[in-house]
Amino acid sequence: MNGFEPHATYAPIIRTSDHEEESFGDALYDWMGRAPFLAIAMAVHLLAFFLLAAIPWQAGRSDEPAVFTAEIVPPPADPFEEPVEPPPQIEKPIIDQTEVVIVDVPITDTDDDSDDDTEIDSPQSPFTNDKWNEAIGLGGGAACGGGSRGEAGGTPPGTNTRNERAVMSGLEWLKDHQAPDGRWDCDGFMHDTAREGPVCDGAGDAAHDVGVTGLALLAFMGIGDTLRSGTYMEQIRTGVAYLLDEQDLESGRIGAGVGHAFLYDHAIATLALCEALHGDPNHPLLTRRAQKAVNYISAARNPYGAWRYAVPPNGQQDTSVTGWMVFALAAARDVGLEVADSDFMGALAWIDEVTDPANGRTGYETMGGLSARPEHLSDAYPAEVSEAMTAVAMLSRLFIDKSLGRRDADVDLLEKGASLLLETLPEWSADGSTCDMYAWYYGSYAMFQYAELDPRAWTAWQKAMERAIVPNQRTEPVTFDGSWDPIGPWGESGGRVYSTATMVLSLEVFYRYGKLLGSR
Repeated sequence: MNGFEPHATYAPIIRTSDHEEESFGDALYDWMGRAPFLAIAMAVHLLAFFLLAAIPWQAGRSDEPAVFTAEIVPPPADPFEEPVEPPPQIEKPIIDQTEVVIVDVPITDTDDDSDDDTEIDSPQSPFTNDKWNEAIGLGGGAACGGGSRGEAGGTPPGTNTRNERAVMSGLEWLKDHQAPDGRWDCDGFMHDTAREGPVCDGAGDAAHDVGVTGLALLAFMGIGDTLRSGTYMEQIRTGVAYLLDEQDLESGRIGAGVGHAFLYDHAIATLALCEALHGDPNHPLLTRRAQKAVNYISAARNPYGAWRYAVPPNGQQDTSVTGWMVFALAAARDVGLEVADSDFMGALAWIDEVTDPANGRTGYETMGGLSARPEHLSDAYPAEVSEAMTAVAMLSRLFIDKSLGRRDADVDLLEKGASLLLETLPEWSADGSTCDMYAWYYGSYAMFQYAELDPRAWTAWQKAMERAIVPNQRTEPVTFDGSWDPIGPWGESGGRVYSTATMVLSLEVFYRYGKLLGSR
């Protein structure tokens, strides 16, 4: 045997014939006989195939697309918003509102309209609760709203850096004498400052906190600052919050309604709220509260006439109160609040009644009469040196004409009134007898508007106004720095806050209001 011959360990297939072909069955039998383990493997695979085929693979499937769910995570809290502490049970619930925060001034109302908590998440919120909270988002404008000092904070046209320094110094004094609750305390402002030095004098009447707070707010908003932005944003926020906290929600009156002159305070406060709306005229909460204040003004007007001190009206009227009401109503209409034409027409009827058509002089209670004075100060501050009521009438006519869409209706009386004002230009005399800050304030705004008709008349008034106001601003001691002494017939009532705010407002005339006369 050859050493290379294979050695068989299994029986070979025996052919019966040399010519007989091997069948598939024979080959298979021979293959399986030679490798029996393959049969076992095939049997196992067949069994596995049948088992797998028996499993209902389609039972867990669905023809519908897969739906993925995710939890919506709310955005992070507004970094400016502070948590609102729950109010005492005797108070109504506080509305939570985002956007801007009034700091550390808890405000409550006695609103009987709703006892439910209401959140106002945006100025477009549909909720109608009238609660005012620490979180508010509000807003100057043009014809009847906060002004602007020019591009990028530059000096406005018509002003100079000396005037601008006086304005800013006055605003700093007001800022440093605001009470913690947001008000300017008419008789206690000297205790609300961190300035060290002699205690300020010049206390006013405690009943006029609402009024002087409104004046201070108008001064801050006059440079373009708002509830949303500006150097004095916080002062405006807390001041507006104070006024709203003082509002009676049933009547709409702002303030206690005591004393014979509380309607002055209400009118000034309403004007301040309306000017605050210019930055956010669609804000539902402030809009409703300002509208209530406007409605109170309308309810206080004499039928077919104007206003004085009584609510409900008793038939008495005067030009001074009526002027403030006209300005508040004009500002209200300018921001889209509801104001009846009859309110403007009644005011105009009164102004016509007390204006002498021969010389254009407007009286306080009678045709061509003199301006009012506190009886005990009539000698110290003679009414003959002031045309305060004529200035009020001029500016009222301009606002009424704008509100009613009238043109050129009162040009003749405006010209005559301007001539009278040029005869009584602002002058700060040594004894103070010629000082009438009330007249200077109204005269400045009336003559600035009249400049569209006679620029030279405004130039003459402007120079006199600046000579009277700017050099007489206090610069020392530090507790007085930036203020004006409350000299004049109304200094005892309004005090140093009143005098400082009105002088700042007078110097802001260049940019606080837009022109009303247009293309006349």
